[in-house]
Amino acid sequence: MKTDTNKPLAFRRYPSTTALQCFETAARHLSFTNAAQEMHMTQSAISKQVAQLEEMLNLSLFYRTPHRISLTPAGKSYYLEVLEILKHIEVATTNLMSHSSNTELLKIVSHPTFCARWLIPALSGFSQEYPLINLDIKELAGPFFSEDQNVDIAFLYGDGMWGNMEAIKLFDEYCVAVCQPQYLRDKTLSTECLDDYVLLQISSRLSAWYEYFKQRDISVDGTFVGPRFETFHACISAALLGYGIALVPLRLVEPELQSGALVLAWDYAAKGRGSYYVTYPVSSGQSHKVKAVLEWITAYLTISDEREKALGLAL
Repeated sequence: MKTDTNKPLAFRRYPSTTALQCFETAARHLSFTNAAQEMHMTQSAISKQVAQLEEMLNLSLFYRTPHRISLTPAGKSYYLEVLEILKHIEVATTNLMSHSSNTELLKIVSHPTFCARWLIPALSGFSQEYPLINLDIKELAGPFFSEDQNVDIAFLYGDGMWGNMEAIKLFDEYCVAVCQPQYLRDKTLSTECLDDYVLLQISSRLSAWYEYFKQRDISVDGTFVGPRFETFHACISAALLGYGIALVPLRLVEPELQSGALVLAWDYAAKGRGSYYVTYPVSSGQSHKVKAVLEWITAYLTISDEREKALGLAL
């Protein structure tokens, strides 16, 4: 196909969703025949939609031979973009269809481990109490807020200082050493020598064990040695399976300590460098849905604090 790269795309002349769907399906199958079967169209109709798309773009998206088709470099790049566009349309449409006209969507982000082990239990019952507020909870390991993100509330760990954000402190971080009860059998639990047991490590906090013993005025070797895990969730799972001793935030293992699935290796909680916060854009402070979840979390904290005191640790 002859191309003219200097030919501009006409103002507001965009591909139809049908053309994009036909192209995406054909590109995924690398077959107009299979695309036609999936789209419940004829092969010629699929081919025509793609040809019209190529004509509008003034680019070839496929190499065509008598027996197969394959994507051109431009086609490969366009396919990835179109795939994201169609996903966004699907999500937007599904969200709109699943919510009535008088409901609100509350977008929440949180670190995966904190989300699974604290936030989700904390929000249990919220949807029943506030049926007109639909929760959309996303787990993110990286930065939670930027200018182009549409987020109502985030649960963050840090110093409480985030630009253009209101931050309410939930609790300080205290880390405890926990392990499976059977793991301590036939072992000499001493802080003078770590040879008898394995210290499970968190990749993002390789000095955590060193700081834990330093706070106790104990100097030991081997605090950096042990299997490394990416998240607290994985580290806790490893401790439950008897891999070794995990150093994790107390709030994240309260259920296991209460049930006896995990026990304290040492009766000490080390204060972390940061705290956990619930944060939201300053402009959203008067929002009904934001106020509702803040009140809910505050009430849950009272219950959580009582459970923590029952564990017998002086924090």
